Amino acid sequence: MADESTEPATINTSIMVPISKSLHPLHEIAMTPTHKLLLKQWLKEEELILNRISLKETQIDSVRKELTHLYCFFFLFHSISLILLFSSTSSSSSSYGGSCNRSWIPSICSLLCSLGLVWAVRYKTDTESHLEKLLEREKEDGRLLGKCVEELKKKGLEFDLLKEVDALRRAKSLRVEVKLVKKWSSKEFVTLFLFTVSCFVLAITRVILCN
Repeated sequence: MADESTEPATINTSIMVPISKSLHPLHEIAMTPTHKLLLKQWLKEEELILNRISLKETQIDSVRKELTHLYCFFFLFHSISLILLFSSTSSSSSSYGGSCNRSWIPSICSLLCSLGLVWAVRYKTDTESHLEKLLEREKEDGRLLGKCVEELKKKGLEFDLLKEVDALRRAKSLRVEVKLVKKWSSKEFVTLFLFTVSCFVLAITRVILCN
């Protein structure tokens, strides 16, 4: 009888397993209001960051299309103006001296249009650079937030809220943008090239009207 009375107690102690050790980290998060609320907020913020990234990429594509249109209009404008100028002077029976004296009128018009187009191109390139910096910042925020979400899902209750959230805020505030020192960037070369073409067109206009 003694053996029968002690056997059930032995069986009961052998099957006692701590419940917390058998829970998955996601189950632990679901049972803890603070961790659950933080995970929901981070997932919502991650979705907002993805939407902002998509919007910035769309804006960059739109600016690049506008730049392409400006380049095409710049060369098309000067090509058509030179062709019309050459055809009008070659078919005109007036003296070349009068045309040369009045050459400053088309020259100034061509120069003003060229400067306006060069300014528009420079403005759009600056806008593109600004949007690219904002896009890179959003991607960096997404990477930091995604890393914290993965750590929260992996650790569960072992995730230190104060420590990890403070680390995330500190990483965002102390983030230093890497600025490469460049003597000349691509937009400076583009601006210089367009200005050189404008001066070349101005010289050709003078040659056509005076010679």
